[in-house]
Amino acid sequence: MDRTERFYKIEMLIRSRGCVSFAEMRELLEVSPATLKRDLQYLRERMDAPIEYDATENGYRFGEQWRGQRHELPGVWFSEKELHALLTMHQMMAGLDENGLLSRHLQPMLDKLTGMLGGDAVEAQEMTRRIKLISTARRRVPSEHFETVGSAVVKRLRLRLRYRKRGPGGGAVSDREVSPQRLVHYRNTWYLDAWCHASDGLRRFALDAMEDAAVLEGQAARSLPLKELEGELDQGYGIFAGGDPQWATVIFSDQIAAWVSSEEWHPAQRSEWLPDGRWRLELPFVDATELLMDLLRHAGQVEVLSPPALREAYAKRLRTAAAALT
Repeated sequence: MDRTERFYKIEMLIRSRGCVSFAEMRELLEVSPATLKRDLQYLRERMDAPIEYDATENGYRFGEQWRGQRHELPGVWFSEKELHALLTMHQMMAGLDENGLLSRHLQPMLDKLTGMLGGDAVEAQEMTRRIKLISTARRRVPSEHFETVGSAVVKRLRLRLRYRKRGPGGGAVSDREVSPQRLVHYRNTWYLDAWCHASDGLRRFALDAMEDAAVLEGQAARSLPLKELEGELDQGYGIFAGGDPQWATVIFSDQIAAWVSSEEWHPAQRSEWLPDGRWRLELPFVDATELLMDLLRHAGQVEVLSPPALREAYAKRLRTAAAALT
């Protein structure tokens, strides 16, 4: 058994037997005297376990204040592999953290997990540095807005937003009352899916476009079934949602097909390999803006077949880009 399991076993032995001798614990745990001494010292000093030596009975027991009561060691018990996995996950979440908001709330858990592993601060820091997330074109969200919106989502309360819609000249600003449904993280940016009471429909709001956000205490949010939310906002390609989806058909050249074929462009996509090594992809979209941006990353290696409007829009973007070079 690993050390975490030994800690649990020691606690269970003392709880069930009242007092356990050093020799008895060694035999049951199958460890050396030095190892057991380190375990007992760690439990007392780092885990605040009220274990003390009783000279009269020549054994270890809980302190007098805990005798006859149920004692639990602090923390949730995991194996060493599970602890490493949790610390790795913590580091990945930190990569999504804008201003340390998540880390601030999760730090006590991180400290406890690190303590259960027994590593000192330097070792724990070195381990988490082995995980790195690289983000580009990140749109930063003020931490107070993220915390306000996140709280409203969890508490199922309405929000009052001052929202700047992107457009020429900086876009128009409007005040809205919304019922939050879920937070979405997409391409290094946070969005809020919510029912907009002004427009009487589901809308998607970028958190970085919020100039102000306030929870309307005591005003319950309108709650929509998850299936309805997914059916309206998750049908199209990328972050653009709402409206009836169309289907795009594109073909990637044999030079990049091996790479692109391993990507999921949309959960409902359909694809097939062509005899000449090219890769044919069909996928739904509602608004062509983001789809065009991703197709242009493969300019010269992808052909747009349909619908005609998408094909023409793609050709126009290519012509405009070529003209800018002359």
